[in-house]
Amino acid sequence: MVEQHVKISSEWGKIRDLVFQTLDLDLIEELKGDANQVAREVQAIIRDIVNSGNAYLTLDETNVLATMICDEIIGYGPIDSLMRDETVNDILVNGPYNIYVERGGILSKTNKFFIDNRQLLDIARRLVNKIGKNIDESHPLVDARMPDGSRLNVVIPPIAIDGASLSIRKFGSGKRSFHDLIKFGSLNEDMANFLVIAARCRMNIIISGGTGSGKTTMLNALSQFIDENERTITLEDAAELKLQQEHVVRLETRIGGDDNRGRVTMRDLLVNALRMRPDRIVLGECRGEEAFEMLQAMNTGHNGSMSTLHANSAKDALARLESMVIMAQSELPLVAIRRYISSSVNFIIQVSRLPDGQRKVTSITEILGMESDNIVTHDVFRFKVSEERDEGKILGHFDCNGLVRRSALYESSQYYGLANVLEEVMYKAGGIDV
Repeated sequence: MVEQHVKISSEWGKIRDLVFQTLDLDLIEELKGDANQVAREVQAIIRDIVNSGNAYLTLDETNVLATMICDEIIGYGPIDSLMRDETVNDILVNGPYNIYVERGGILSKTNKFFIDNRQLLDIARRLVNKIGKNIDESHPLVDARMPDGSRLNVVIPPIAIDGASLSIRKFGSGKRSFHDLIKFGSLNEDMANFLVIAARCRMNIIISGGTGSGKTTMLNALSQFIDENERTITLEDAAELKLQQEHVVRLETRIGGDDNRGRVTMRDLLVNALRMRPDRIVLGECRGEEAFEMLQAMNTGHNGSMSTLHANSAKDALARLESMVIMAQSELPLVAIRRYISSSVNFIIQVSRLPDGQRKVTSITEILGMESDNIVTHDVFRFKVSEERDEGKILGHFDCNGLVRRSALYESSQYYGLANVLEEVMYKAGGIDV
């Protein structure tokens, strides 16, 4: 892959256009499996252009430009190698000369670059066209799922002032388990065992966190403990969940065309899912009016349902749920909404990406009910940050604050024959019943 170790010539864009005008597209299609042969063909055309006096390039520039054009023909130009790099989680393109990646929670600028904004636009259009969509000045925004499951967002001028912008959230083929999360230090073994019991006992769980904090990863890990005999329906804007159970129905929203024709919202999917005889509903992300239907599902026999939402703490997650329900049912008084939430949601798992890039489960909070007009919560587990640092890495430990005897999990664990296991987990964690 080309690195920005030569100065970008203003003539490169003109030469690229001449190369594509000269290329025998049928021949290139035959040679796509042979990168070396494609490179030789492109280099020969560039030499002819230079020798004809239409442009001037040094030998190094010729090799770099030829490699860039080959990467574009065979793949997606400078981002092609980043798409194949399993250590990269996000690829962020801010115009042709600024390409960033996120590895291990840390953003860094790469030395990759596009020839010019025209090449970037061409590659952006090819990415969008590959998933059956179009992007132009009348439709300058696209948000979609790529064939490999990655999430793609494209913004082009005139909306993007400094050139086209690409944001690609990659999702690896592998699926993270609680064993992986323990190894990475995201949570400890006691917390993992506790969450396994909560999932087995069909607790309604909300996973809260910021962008890139690991919400979907946690939801995937939890979903592994859904019983094979249960009918699960997943609802997503872009399919990212990877449930391994056999009896899973996957539904995805759809952006409408002109005049919003054919649009299918998350709320539409939820209303329909309730008619599909689900045992559990797993909502990829709750972000609007569908919150009311989600809580209805949790409160009307679909125990064990799960969802994610964006919030910085469990308290903020509850406030956001209130706001989203008000969007759907503005006539309901706030106290009634809070009672509805407290009777529907059992646990909130707060995941966070720390400033040093680490992803942690910072709290597992149980919803206990209402006192007066307020929702009562209790942190069963919490991550406490230490003042010490290890070469800039944030240190801390997980505390267990125990489980209250009026916990819904106690009652459910007895029903599912896991009461003794729950007692052992809490005893081992050092949590005292409060």
